[in-house]
Amino acid sequence: MYRAPHRRNRRTPLASAGLHLALLTAAAVAVFPPLWLLVTSFKPRDDAFSTELVTHFTLANYTHVLADTEFLTWFGNSVLIVGVTTVLGVFIAATTGYAVSRFRFPGMRPLMWLLLITQMFPVAVLIVPLYNLMASLGLLNQPAGLIVTYLTIAVPFCAWMMKGFFDTIPVEIDESGRVDGLNPFGTFWRLVLPLARPGLAVTGFYTFVTAWAEVAYASAFMTGEENLTLAGGLQTFVNQYTNDWGSMTAAAVIIAVPAALVFSFAQRHLVSGLTAGTTKG
Repeated sequence: MYRAPHRRNRRTPLASAGLHLALLTAAAVAVFPPLWLLVTSFKPRDDAFSTELVTHFTLANYTHVLADTEFLTWFGNSVLIVGVTTVLGVFIAATTGYAVSRFRFPGMRPLMWLLLITQMFPVAVLIVPLYNLMASLGLLNQPAGLIVTYLTIAVPFCAWMMKGFFDTIPVEIDESGRVDGLNPFGTFWRLVLPLARPGLAVTGFYTFVTAWAEVAYASAFMTGEENLTLAGGLQTFVNQYTNDWGSMTAAAVIIAVPAALVFSFAQRHLVSGLTAGTTKG
C-alpha cells in the first residue's frame, strides 16, 4: 500500500498568515520613512508637519534648493570626494585582499588583525585624533582630508571581504599565469581581477555608501558653505538658527537618487559578492 511521504516543517495556515503579516509589517516600516520624506518634499513649508497627504502640490522646495542655495556646489564636492574614494578604496582593498589571500609574508597575520581592530573603534573616539592629524597636515577644508578619512573606514572591511572572495578563486589560475610569463601583478590584473567582479561590485558599493552618507567627519573637517559636502550641507536647513524642513526633505530626495542608481547598477552582483567568502571553491 502506497503511503504519501511525510512532509516535515510544513506550516499551518495560521503560521503562514502570521509570517506574511510579519513580512508586510516589516516592509511597511521600511518603506514608510522614505515615502513620507518624498511626500513632505512636495508640500508647502507651512504643511511640513501636516499628517495629510499632498493637498497643495508644489516644486518650490526643489526650486529653492537648486537655485537659492549652494546645493550644486555641495553636490560637486561630494561627487569628487566619493568618486576618488571609491576608485582608490576598491583598488587598495582588492590588492590587499589578493596579497593576503595568495602570499605568505612576514607580518601578514598582524596586518589582518590590524585591519580588523580598526573597525572596533567608534567615530566618537576617532574624530578628535583624526581632526588633530588632519590639522597638522593642513588637510582641513580639503577634499584630500575626507578622502583619506573615508579610506580608513572602508578599506579594512573591504580588504577582509575581498580576501574571502579571492580564496574562492582557484590557485591554478595564478599558476597558469606564471607559466605564461606574467608577473604577480599581471596575473592579478589580467586573470584574477576579471573573475572578482561580484566582489568588486560589493566593495565599490560599500565604499560609495560609506563616503556618500557619512556626516560626522564631513561636518567636523569641512567648514564654510563652499567646502561642504551634501551630508554637511543638509544641516544648514535644520539647525538651531533655522527650521526649513521642506528644503531639507527635497535635498534628501535628490541626494538619494544617485545612491539608488548605484545600487540598481550593482545589485545583480551584491548577493553573489556578499556570499562568495562563505565557501571555498
